[in-house]
Amino acid sequence: MKNIDAINLALLLLRGGVGAVMLAHGINHIFGGGKIEGTGRWFASLGMKPARLHAWLASITEIIGGILLLLGLLMPLAGAAVVGVMLVAWITNHRGNGFFIFRPGEGWEYVMTLTLTGLALGVLGGGDWSLDHQLAIFDPPGADGLLIVVGAGGVGALALLALCWRPPAKDPQPTP
Repeated sequence: MKNIDAINLALLLLRGGVGAVMLAHGINHIFGGGKIEGTGRWFASLGMKPARLHAWLASITEIIGGILLLLGLLMPLAGAAVVGVMLVAWITNHRGNGFFIFRPGEGWEYVMTLTLTGLALGVLGGGDWSLDHQLAIFDPPGADGLLIVVGAGGVGALALLALCWRPPAKDPQPTP
């Protein structure tokens, strides 16, 4: 196997794996367990307002981002979808729970890994075995991809949080 084929295979496996994870998460938020209503209640408990709207936005972003990753299409936007959703999850739900995912409350190792993977894929692109390559768009994204991922994903997530996240008040500790 030539080096270039090994790189393309690695990119295909990476974007396929992350794409499947994102797609599954989005579908599960809409159709699994408590369905979109349950996802909305969970978002409300995190302080996202309006919760049902954010449940839909996150779910649709995960589904579209997952499909784009699987296809290797518009990779900087696919990376931005991963980065945006994972940064919001990291900040609203995981940041105060320590590093390890198996800790109470679920730590941030998982969302950090997906965030960095989304960033890398948005910059590196989908490789020769992607629709971006076949259509000669974002091939490879490079610095433009970095700007799109950081702008749409990172800055977008921070703007969304600034406008729509109102963390629930902590119960005051009784004084002795």
